[in-house]
Amino acid sequence: MRRLAVAAVSFALAAFPTLAAAQAAPAPQAPAAQPEVRPFPEGAKIAYMNIQQVAADSAEGKAANAKVQALREKKLQELQAKNKQLEAAQQKVQGGNLMSEQARAQAQKEVDRLTIEIQRAQQDADAELNELSQELNLEFQRKLGPVIQQVSQERGLHLLLSRADAGIIWADPGLDLTAEIIKRFDAAAAAGAKPSGAPPKQP
Repeated sequence: MRRLAVAAVSFALAAFPTLAAAQAAPAPQAPAAQPEVRPFPEGAKIAYMNIQQVAADSAEGKAANAKVQALREKKLQELQAKNKQLEAAQQKVQGGNLMSEQARAQAQKEVDRLTIEIQRAQQDADAELNELSQELNLEFQRKLGPVIQQVSQERGLHLLLSRADAGIIWADPGLDLTAEIIKRFDAAAAAGAKPSGAPPKQP
């Protein structure tokens, strides 16, 4: 049986932002134009798909993105809390003209300690987010692979390309199987989520 490799996908994850960048609200994006729906060319043996669109629009992809975003928001809130502590410590040092040298030195040590903690927390957040994204990516590929293989075999394809990786300049829109694969992928996910039978009755 032929096996089809699944290109790697990336979920809603970038390098964890600095606090200043994280506090800036992202600019709203215009909705993407809907692609023209064209019939699949009869007898075609090569087709393509947009793996990132599958990750963005499928139920499995949306669930994975939500998990990454939830962890990202949690880590951001933790960093913001530490940042407030740092700001308070810095203000104490800057406004402590009446403080003794010993008290000023102690306050500066607190600033240094919090600064290091924030840097380490950012690094830990990056690592944790990347680890989660990689785990979800592997699970996503594991579930999507059989769907891609089934659609490709039913279409009698010799080759299915990833649009982002294949360097496609132009292709007949009818060769784009993304929408069909998303539909099949969602159906497979829904079927897998359904209980196999009624729970046993309690005595």
